Amino acid sequence: MRKLLSIFILFFTLSVTAQYTIVSAVDLNEGMEEDYLKLEEFFSPIHKLAIEKGIQTFQAVFKVVESNDNGENSADYFIITGFNNKEELDAYNNSWTSDDWLNLAYEAHKGKMSRSSVRRYMNSVGSESKERRNYHIKNVDQTIWAGGDLKPGERMSITSTIAKSDDFESWETEIIKPIVSNEIMMGQHRWWALSKIYERTENAYEGITHFFFNVGVPGVTRTGWDDLGKTFKGQKLREGVQSASEHQNYGLLELVSINN
Repeated sequence: MRKLLSIFILFFTLSVTAQYTIVSAVDLNEGMEEDYLKLEEFFSPIHKLAIEKGIQTFQAVFKVVESNDNGENSADYFIITGFNNKEELDAYNNSWTSDDWLNLAYEAHKGKMSRSSVRRYMNSVGSESKERRNYHIKNVDQTIWAGGDLKPGERMSITSTIAKSDDFESWETEIIKPIVSNEIMMGQHRWWALSKIYERTENAYEGITHFFFNVGVPGVTRTGWDDLGKTFKGQKLREGVQSASEHQNYGLLELVSINN
C-alpha cells in the first residue's frame, strides 16, 4: 500500500493549484527559434521572482513536436501560466505596465546582468514571433497527478474542442474522468484535465470552447475507451460522449522549462 501511495503523490503545480490559466500559442518568425529560447531563458528568473511575489503560480514553456493544425499561423511553442484565482490573472493581464515588468526584470537580474542589457531584452519581446494567441481558461475538472514532477523532455498533449451540447462537461467529468482515473491506477496514464475558455484575444481561434490536457505513459497503451465499448451500455455511453463535442486541433508538447 505504501508503494502504491507513493506513485500517486501530487507534485506538478499545473494540476494542483492553478484554477485559472493563460494558454499562449506562439508562432515564431522563421529562423528565430534560438533567439526565442534565449528570451525564455532570460525570463526564467523573472518568472521565479513573480511566483515568489504571488503574481503568478507557475509558468511553463512547451515545444510543439507534433500537431494536426495546418493553419498559416500554427503554434511552434505553448506558454502556460497559472494563477490561484481569476483576480490574480486579471491583475497580471491588465494592471501590470511595461515599467512594472522592467523593474521586476531589474530586480531578478540584479548583480548578474547590466540594466542596459535587461532593457535590451525587454524591448525585444515580440520580435521573435509572428503571432501569439492567448486563451484565458478556467479549470473544470481533472484527475489526480501521477508519476512525480513533469521534467524537461517529457510530453503533454493539448486538444481543443467545441462543446456541442449543454451537458458536454457532465459527459466528460462523469463518464470519461472515472475511466481515465482507472487507467491511472493501472499505470496506463498520468493525468487528464478539462478546462473551459472564458476569454481570448482577437486573433485567437474562434469557436473552440474547451481544452483537454493529457500526460501519458510512454510505450503504454490505454485500454479504458476500448473496454467501454465492449458492452451495449458502454457503446451507448461512447456515442453520447462523442456527440457532445467536436474535437479540433491536437498538439503533442514537450516541456522545455518550468518555474513553480
